[in-house]
Amino acid sequence: MEKRDLITRVRSKNGTRVIDMEGDISRNSDTVLHAAYTEASEGEASRVVLNFSDVGFINSSGIAVIVSLLARARAAKQELTVFGLSDHYKRIFEITRLADFMRVAPDEATALGQTT
Repeated sequence: MEKRDLITRVRSKNGTRVIDMEGDISRNSDTVLHAAYTEASEGEASRVVLNFSDVGFINSSGIAVIVSLLARARAAKQELTVFGLSDHYKRIFEITRLADFMRVAPDEATALGQTT
C-alpha cells in the first residue's frame, strides 16, 4: 500500500467550518492537520467538522494527532464532529473512546445538523 501525504481544505458550510482531508493520517500529518484546524478556528468558530471520506489509512500516531485536535477543541470550547469514517475506523474511535468526546455522524448533512 502506497502512503499518501495528507492534504486538507477548509470550507464553510451553513456557518460551520469543515476540514476536508485526503490521504493518510500519521505523525507526518501533524503540522498539516493542525494548520487546517487553526484556519478552521478563525473567527471563533463554535464547531469544527472533520471529513474523513477520502482518508485511506490512520495509524496509531495519526490517532494521537486526532486526540491533540480534540484537546484543542475542548480547550477552545468547540464542538468537534466527524463524518466519513469507514466501519473499521468507527470501531477504532469506539475502542479508543474518541467517540465519547466527539460526535461521529454518518454523513455530512447529519454532521452539519441538516435534515435530508
